[in-house]
Amino acid sequence: MKQYLSPLVLKLKPSGIRRFFDLASSMEGVISLGVGEPDFSTPWVMTEAAIFSLEKGQTMYTSNAGLIELRRELAKYLAKKQGLIYNPDNEILITVGASEALDLAMRALITPGDGVLIPDPSYVAYAGCAAMSGADIHYVPLRAEHDFRLQVEDLQMAYTPNCKVLVLSFPNNPTGAIMTRDDLLPIARFVSEHDLLVVSDEIYSDLTYEGKHTPFASLPLMHNRTIHVSGFSKAYAMTGWRIGYACGHPDIIQAMTRIHQYTIMCAPIMSQVAALEGLKSGESAKKEMLLEYDRRRRLMVHGFREMGLSCFEPLGAFYVFPDITVTGLRSEEFAEQLLQEEKVAVVPGTAFGPGGEGHIRCSYAYSTQQISEALTRIKRFVQKRIKN
Repeated sequence: MKQYLSPLVLKLKPSGIRRFFDLASSMEGVISLGVGEPDFSTPWVMTEAAIFSLEKGQTMYTSNAGLIELRRELAKYLAKKQGLIYNPDNEILITVGASEALDLAMRALITPGDGVLIPDPSYVAYAGCAAMSGADIHYVPLRAEHDFRLQVEDLQMAYTPNCKVLVLSFPNNPTGAIMTRDDLLPIARFVSEHDLLVVSDEIYSDLTYEGKHTPFASLPLMHNRTIHVSGFSKAYAMTGWRIGYACGHPDIIQAMTRIHQYTIMCAPIMSQVAALEGLKSGESAKKEMLLEYDRRRRLMVHGFREMGLSCFEPLGAFYVFPDITVTGLRSEEFAEQLLQEEKVAVVPGTAFGPGGEGHIRCSYAYSTQQISEALTRIKRFVQKRIKN
């Protein structure tokens, strides 16, 4: 039946993350460091709010854009925490996770043949969403010698006149890299000079361990050029609730809402109620999770360095991206052999783009006990290869 399928869909590669997750789930005794999902429960105050809403019979549709109470509270939060000013009436859209916001942005902006600049390595969905909209993908390398921070010189090399959209993802998945305000200013000038729009995925903005996160939309002249995408999944441990949002110019948000109303209708009301409560009273729980992630981050970076692997220190998100070239294995070979021999699941760097070769991604959104045992097994696996 493949002859009936869209050529765009046929060209899509399966997610490299899910491939190893599925392999690991079919084996016993596996420690998985593969999935970027908090091991914490959603703060009870948020869960309780959702339960209470169900008890009150709040099971109906909301407006397409989402509960106005949530949009207003979100506008307050963004203004206070990130210095971003958005009108809750027409500049904020509540989505089914940040992933839907990314998809809507691509579909609203891209005409087949438009170029999309995507950092490499980066989250697997960017290229997929762009490709399904008919875009030409232009990968922009993120280099270890620059701490995986985007460089204007590399943007210039990847740019062609058909480029319309730049995707940004900092803090970055899979590297954990961040970009400071000074790092971002040259990128903003490049965007202005080349009349680009920016889809900035800042889902990990609250998981920054040094300094303060700088939203791209806060930079000079970038507010109207940027679609600010984020959500509650990572910082509030709400992955399964599927609740995110997009903020931007009213014309763009209106177009995204139009697609959203025909395909999704609205985000689930229970998730919206929980998110609203999180914005009001979930800050302390979020900070506790951040402190714990920071402890695990240090443990994992030290572990990889101690076993002989070069490991960039991530300053955001909850991933490390060690260099495994010293073992003589390619990324997929390393991940497959590690899973078979030591029953530890990691994600090969190539799952995040060609620039991920020579690395693996390991999430530290797992307990200290699991991380310590996984590091012991990985060390045993690595040292066999280094000695040989």
